[in-house]
Amino acid sequence: MWAQQLTGPATLQPVEVPAPAADDLRPGEVLVGLEHGGICGSDLPHFRAGGRPGVVAPPGFPLHEIVGRVRASRDPGIATGERVVGWASAADALAELVVTAGSGLHPVGGDGSGVHTVVAQPLACVLYAVDQLGDVRGKRAAVLGLGAIGLLFAWALRQRGAASVVGVDPVDRTAHATTFGLDEVVVADSRQWAQAVDARPDVIVEAVGHQTSTVADAVHAVADQGTVYCFGIPLRESYPIDLTAVVRRNLRIIGGLTLDRRAVLGRALQHLDRAPQVAAELVTDVRSAADATPAYTAACTPAEGRLKAVLEFDPA
Repeated sequence: MWAQQLTGPATLQPVEVPAPAADDLRPGEVLVGLEHGGICGSDLPHFRAGGRPGVVAPPGFPLHEIVGRVRASRDPGIATGERVVGWASAADALAELVVTAGSGLHPVGGDGSGVHTVVAQPLACVLYAVDQLGDVRGKRAAVLGLGAIGLLFAWALRQRGAASVVGVDPVDRTAHATTFGLDEVVVADSRQWAQAVDARPDVIVEAVGHQTSTVADAVHAVADQGTVYCFGIPLRESYPIDLTAVVRRNLRIIGGLTLDRRAVLGRALQHLDRAPQVAAELVTDVRSAADATPAYTAACTPAEGRLKAVLEFDPA
């Protein structure tokens, strides 16, 4: 089967590899034929570096946000022939076929656009994260980083009843403020904003990821007894945190991986069914999976008008 493989920093090459066999599926696994894949911010450091340190990148890596058709299933909740959205559990979905855990998939009804359906996966991550924040009704919220994930956080916080939502990003995202429920867009880096903020937010979501300074800025800027949510997969084991501020100001710093994935994917699909403009505005760059290198390269460079990149796979 066809796949793309990282052969060096920022370089994906087409390769032919053996196709996974339906007979080799283990209990709980599903074989999916890919239709669309969303490029996630957590994929980009691996793309830039050419893979994980000290490990040859396997074919199909790094891509985990998927929409596709089930070719075979050993998960009782997922039927062969169904269209599904969710996670490729080994992040190796830049290929014609992928084997993944069925627990990270949800059936998709109707004939909606897969280009937009793929947004259910990052939205599911955001909804689960906002669940961990507890009741945000009437609270002041801020989101650091207004890429696709940050804008979804802004929208979800507004849906949960936050009194105000401020977004901070060096790239001007003012054009998206109305759709995603932002009261204010601050065009600045997080350090500039944190040093000048007057009304400290009760909740700050750090949605930039892959660096330590933005977490420190969030801790500095949040209100006393406030909460900082650190979203995404860290690339370093240790982040410098002002523990004195955490203790003396009664702060809460949380993070985590998305659990109960099928259930939260179902919720995300319901949200997108009621508010299709969210996915329609979020997806700004659609390219063939054969053009993966330029698609990932563009995703690495934030710019006005550029948000979510989605790859389209040719039907096998």
